[in-house]
Order: sequence, then C-alpha cells, then structure tokens
Amino acid sequence: MKPLENMNSLIAISCAVALLVCAWSWKVLNFLWLRPRKLEKCLRAQGLRGNSYKSLYGDFKQLVRMVDEAKTKPIDPSDDILPRIVPFFFETIKKYGRECFIWLGPNPSVIILDPVLLREIFTKNYLFPKLPSHPLSRLLGEGLAMADGDEWTKRRKIINPTFHLEKLKHMLPAFHLCASEMLSKWEESVSLQGSSEMDVWPYLETLTSDAISRTAFGSSYEEGRKIFELQKEQAEHIMTVARSFYFPGYSLLPTKRNRRMKDIGKEVEATVREIIENRMEAIKVGEASRDDLLGTLLESNLKGIEQPGNRKFGMSIKEVIEECKLFYFAGQETTSSLLVWTLILLSRHQGWQSRAREEVFRVFGRDKAHFDGLNHLKIVTMILNEVLRLYSPAVSVDRITVQETKLGKYNFPAGVQLTLPIILLHHDPEIWGDDVKEFKPDRFNEGVSNATKGQVSFFPFGWGPRLCMGQNFAMIEAKLAMAMILQRFSFELSASYTHAPYAVITLQPQHGAHLILHKL
Repeated sequence: MKPLENMNSLIAISCAVALLVCAWSWKVLNFLWLRPRKLEKCLRAQGLRGNSYKSLYGDFKQLVRMVDEAKTKPIDPSDDILPRIVPFFFETIKKYGRECFIWLGPNPSVIILDPVLLREIFTKNYLFPKLPSHPLSRLLGEGLAMADGDEWTKRRKIINPTFHLEKLKHMLPAFHLCASEMLSKWEESVSLQGSSEMDVWPYLETLTSDAISRTAFGSSYEEGRKIFELQKEQAEHIMTVARSFYFPGYSLLPTKRNRRMKDIGKEVEATVREIIENRMEAIKVGEASRDDLLGTLLESNLKGIEQPGNRKFGMSIKEVIEECKLFYFAGQETTSSLLVWTLILLSRHQGWQSRAREEVFRVFGRDKAHFDGLNHLKIVTMILNEVLRLYSPAVSVDRITVQETKLGKYNFPAGVQLTLPIILLHHDPEIWGDDVKEFKPDRFNEGVSNATKGQVSFFPFGWGPRLCMGQNFAMIEAKLAMAMILQRFSFELSASYTHAPYAVITLQPQHGAHLILHKL
C-alpha cells in the first residue's frame, strides 16, 4: 500500500502545483493583457484617444526615449519648454487632442486638462486618492504627502500646528542667517571691479538645505549635510527606477541599485531617529520644546497621544521619522527650484528685476528684512507666482480610481490612473491667453483667483484639502531670500549659461545657473 500512498501524494502535490501555476498564469495574463484591453475598450467608448496598448511596457519605452533625447538638446531661453520637459505628453496631446490617455506599462493614465474636472478630483480626494508610490520610491519618505484616508486625516491634524504663521514667524531669524551666510560667500567672490560670474545653483541648494536643517531640526547645514546628500542621491535613483516598468517583486531583487537605495534609506532613518530620540530625551528631563518644526511636531504628537482613552491619535516614532524625511526633502527641493528660476527669469527681464528691487528698498531700505514687511512685497509675490506658473517645481501629480467612479461625462472603472499635468495647465493658452509663454508677473496683480478667473488652473502646491502644508514655509523663505539678494546684488545671465530645464523630482537647471553678479 505504501507505493500507492506515495503515488497518490505525488499526484496530489502535482495537482496543487498545477493549480498554482494555472492561477498565477491567469493573473499574469489578466494583468498584462486582458485587463488593459478591457480598460482600453472602455476609455475609447467614451471618446478618449491614445496609442493602442502594447503588451507589458505600453508607452514607457517611447516616453523614456523622448525624455532622454530632449535632455541632449539645450534650448533658447525664449523657446517653449514643454517639448523638452514633457515631450511625450506634448506630442500625445498634439496627436490625439485634449481628451487622451497614455499607457504607463499595462495601466492607462488619462490626461486631465479640464479645470472643472480638476476641481472635482482635488475636492473629492476620497474618491481620487494618490497613486500608490513605487515601493522603492517610498525610501525617500512616506510622510503626509503619501498618506490617504483616516491616516492622512490623523497626520494632518498633528502636523497642522507646525506650519501656523506664528510658528513660521519664529523661524525667520534662521532663514535670515542661512541667506546671510550664502550672500557673504557671494561677496567674497566678487572681484575688485564689483562683479563676479558664478553658478548660483549649488549655493541655492546649500541655502535651502541649511534652512530646512535649522528650522526642522535646529541643526546647521553642516550637521544635516549627510541627510541632504543622501536624500539627493536617493532622488536620482528614484527617477531612474521610475523610468522603467515595475513588475511585482522587483524591489526585493538584490540588484546593485536596490541595495544602494535600501542602504541609503537605513542610513537616513538612523540619522533622523538619533535626532528625534535625543530631542525626546530632552523633553523627558524637562527641557522646553524648541520652536523648530521637529519641536512643534513632537509637542503636537504628544498632545494627540495623551487624548483620553485612545492612543491611535498619535504617531509612532517610525511615522515621525517619515515626516522628518519628507520635511527635509520637500522643504529643500521646492524652494531651491523656485529661487533658481526666479534669478534666471529676472536676469532675462531686467525691468522686472529693477521693479522688485525698488519695492524691496521702499519696504526695508538697507535694513534687515522683517516678517511684516514681507507681506507688503506685492511685486515680489507677483514675480514668484509667475515663476511658479512657468517653472512649477512639480511637473505633474497623479491620482487613481479605486472603484467605478463618475468624473464629469466620464465613467471610469477601478484602476484608471489620472495624470494632472501641472506644467501643461500652467502653459495652456486656452486658460491663460495667447501670451501664456511670456513672463508677465502683472497677470497676478489682483491675486491668483483673478488671474485664473476662479478656475483650478494654477496649483504649484496642489489644491483643495490636500494643499501642501509647506506652501507658506516655502513662500516666506523665497521672499526673504529674494529681498536680501536684491538688496545686495544686480544680476544677469552669463554667456556660459545653458538653458536646459529638466525634472529630477522637481524642475531643475540641468547645466546649472551661471549668472554675472554685480555688487550694489
């Protein structure tokens, strides 16, 4: 009987394996072919157009090839930047019209260019959650920006006090100190003739990194240098990973890049954890909470934990670490991008540079800039908004449908991605007029609402309930830095400047920002 029993066992195991293989094969077939074709049929039936689905990669290869090709060709500062920054999106819309979709692997993504639909998507964030991030991209930080649902609500409530204007007001001395250190270096490099040519981009990266180090953690840039350099390298790896098709389980493979990304994640987490634990120890022994972002966050988090009968209102140490990682990266990247494009555009438009400087001297003279005065810099604010329109730090944001969902005239099944192309909306002549490509800060003379005619067509920091909480932080830092630069220098483009905007998480100058500085 034993041989028969062994045979029956083998048959049972073989059948189980066969069933598993069949089930796995069916899932693969459905994921890579049946589901995409079903979604494509549904989208086309509703009038949306796009390329036919190509198994596995979709439009990925063409998208990556066009981006790589665009990066090899600098453009004239007066040229349209869209074909260089988002060439595939640009060509797709030109080919198929405004109601179109693209394929990101086996997932269709509908490009949304209608402000009415954008308002609905941003307002109903519970119906259109953020697209789940690439498993490896989460190593950069899984803070508030990545959360959804109840988790997002909890975190936002805890983090909200951190960005109150009164708290930001106390951070102004740190901003001022960081900018003063940068400008002192600029002044040292100026020749006896009072002029100097330099690439200001690395200085601006240092400035904003220093500022986030001091205001988030109370440390100087030198102490935070390791975090900054590691997060910058991580961002570059993530952009490379994002340009390739992801298949389930890839992040677990021991490739050279995967190992490096995980090592960076561990090192950043360990560094931030040490900062947090030291701060918590100080709180335990009775030291007063500091007025930096981390101090405010820990204080608010403790209040949440202490709510009677329910500890779920607080964040774990792991969650606090993720928020700090996001502080560090987003706080640095966004403001440095805004500042560098502001200097480049004001170098090209000397009239606006003069008007901004006159306003700064009218408000502050040569005295130290102060918080109340920043609110009276109307021209500087107009300029910053126009820079955010033309060179928005984030190129696009994405959402997804998790169930069958109606959006305007469309009825999208679950699993349809929605691409909200910030840069395309900001450069849309149907919204902004025929002068959309021109640098015209006075379009914001009566505020953002008037400039957009009440439409959702300007959202460099997002829009609706998920508006970026760091918006005021970035704008205050940018206004102060620009006021201090304008007080001390005039500037123009160097002959060696190469205009080559490209996206590395945020929009950056590929070959730096070479300016000629003149000491005032």
